[in-house]
Amino acid sequence: MPMFFRKIAVFLLVFAMAAMAQKSKKDKTAPPPAPTTTNAAAEDISGMYSFLKEGEFVQINLDQGAVSGYISREGELESDRGEFLDQFFTKASIQGHEISFTTKPIHGIWFEFKGRFDRGPGKTKAEDAYYLLHGTLTEYTTDVQNKATSRSRDVEFKWLAQPDETQTQL
Repeated sequence: MPMFFRKIAVFLLVFAMAAMAQKSKKDKTAPPPAPTTTNAAAEDISGMYSFLKEGEFVQINLDQGAVSGYISREGELESDRGEFLDQFFTKASIQGHEISFTTKPIHGIWFEFKGRFDRGPGKTKAEDAYYLLHGTLTEYTTDVQNKATSRSRDVEFKWLAQPDETQTQL
């Protein structure tokens, strides 16, 4: 009988070592940890901002370090003139006060913004210009031959007043 117990002990030892090796292998291929606060926004700037024309806007959403949003703008082509188009971000990032985003193309037009946000003259989020986005907006356009052209300009987008969520409505 002692030989039988030795075989079981060796088997269990080999099994335990194989399990530990497998776990160690899985740990090495695990995805990296989530970004730390060094990649986070300095403040929660989630909200609506002015865009190029009256009635157009940029919506920015921050959720645990992830940035999403879209631009709602009036179409300028013959096929979409007067219609509002929502162009969602395909990529976006924020680090401290620096922010950038690129939109999906619609009808051969897409936008890229690179800049920063700062506090504006608004005293509360219930007032316009509580935050200001300053930076460079590049508009890309493709023609019928798929040739892309770009036009860059310095812009300032102003926070659009948001209702105070702490006040209850009667």
